[in-house]
Amino acid sequence: MSDLSQVVTELRNAVQSLNSAADLLTKFFNSSGGIQITSSQETEENPITLEAVRAVLADKALAGYTSEVRALLEKHGAEKLSEIYPAKYPALLKEAEVLGNG
Repeated sequence: MSDLSQVVTELRNAVQSLNSAADLLTKFFNSSGGIQITSSQETEENPITLEAVRAVLADKALAGYTSEVRALLEKHGAEKLSEIYPAKYPALLKEAEVLGNG
């Protein structure tokens, strides 16, 4: 067997081992009530965009809540919206939507 054939065979064996380990971990966590493993497509059908958050924050600022909008941005670790990580958009949007409602 040539060296290349041997390397390819070993790589295929490694892939099979990794797939088996991944299957076992998935079964373990799903059956024990632990972490649910899902794809990001299943969890986020309609992700919140920067533009959507920007529109809500702009409306709130125009309505006179500029200091509250700035406080929200700072709470999420940024001075401006473009510095906020997209994973934080849902929480930021939820908090922004209640400004002026209470």
